[in-house]
Amino acid sequence: MLLNQHPLNDIELCAQEVKECIVDVEDFPIPGVTFKDLGPLWANSNLSKRAIDAMVQMVENDQGVPECVVGIESRGFIFGLAMAQHWQVPFVPFRKPGKLPGELKRVAYQLEYGTAELECQVNAIKPGMRVLIHDDVFATGGTARAAIQLADACGAEIMGCAFILSLDGLNGQEHWPIPVVEKSCLSLVHFI
Repeated sequence: MLLNQHPLNDIELCAQEVKECIVDVEDFPIPGVTFKDLGPLWANSNLSKRAIDAMVQMVENDQGVPECVVGIESRGFIFGLAMAQHWQVPFVPFRKPGKLPGELKRVAYQLEYGTAELECQVNAIKPGMRVLIHDDVFATGGTARAAIQLADACGAEIMGCAFILSLDGLNGQEHWPIPVVEKSCLSLVHFI
């Protein structure tokens, strides 16, 4: 080993393996967009478990332990629920309109290729609850900022967001609404 080199830690090793299994799908969902397909990750139960463990460790290292995990529809449900179960805290889905019963809170936002809305049930998050928001991909940041706005409207204390992968070249961290962006906007894998 050369001087000043250190062996990769478990999080970095896991991130490398996750990055290698992600497949690019060109022109999906619209022409000009390269979709990062996480299907091969989810198909690999061993790597998925390691990725969840790595994300849990990242969150605990930089943000602490949440009192609730929010998952953004729909791919944010996959690892979001698993992380909530690890910490034994409630999981709250933020869903597209028309999917939840009862009294709801709603926020509209811009996507990189259109507009969308998120909803949650009014009493799903208790005021003052420390909330971690999870989604699969962090791109321009519109969905994450909308989820932060919705959680804030519920009275939550937003500790941060965690993603499987970040598309850093899209500058989603610009105008990030939570202080200390490098500790409140975490991604296991980064693409330029």
